[in-house]
Amino acid sequence: MKSYRKELWFNLKTRRGFVNITPEVEKCVRASGIKEGLVLVNAMHITASVFINDDESGLHADFERWLEKLAPEKPYSQYAHNTYEDNADAHLKRTIMGREVVVAVTEGKLDFGPWEQIFYGEFDGKRRKRVLVKVIGE
Repeated sequence: MKSYRKELWFNLKTRRGFVNITPEVEKCVRASGIKEGLVLVNAMHITASVFINDDESGLHADFERWLEKLAPEKPYSQYAHNTYEDNADAHLKRTIMGREVVVAVTEGKLDFGPWEQIFYGEFDGKRRKRVLVKVIGE
């Protein structure tokens, strides 16, 4: 079995945002030379997420509103965590949206269902964060 590892780096200028990282993951799969296997894509920071869904702007706006209802950023004082930092909401949003995805690799390509894309979700931006891509297989 072969394996391939790459880190993708992100630095969003906004506190929150979603980035379609499917093209970058596809490049990693091609670079790996693996034709049959799995790719793991996971956020390497506790206030960021990786998830699969549709690349549709209305849906992304819905995520933003929904997450803000579940874990509002302000007032910062509502969270016990917010003593040194003001990002307790970001930790909760990451927990809801998830840490990683695993996608099958078939014939050298991501084996998606209809409309599926991989996204990086940022919930406490304005600093560099990384995503690990690990491809394993033959």
